[in-house]
Amino acid sequence: MPFTASDICKIIIAIILPPLGVFLERGCTADFWINVLLTILGYLPGILHALYIILKY
Repeated sequence: MPFTASDICKIIIAIILPPLGVFLERGCTADFWINVLLTILGYLPGILHALYIILKY
């Protein structure tokens, strides 16, 4: 499945602010709250989780 322009924008947003990238992809679900927690605990785990969510869905 090829990347679209919105996927690239979401990836850039996920690097800057990981929970926002997850919110744009999945909405206010458990994935969003897990990402908020991971970002609070450490910025890098939040980024990795956000990229995983964006690339998976």
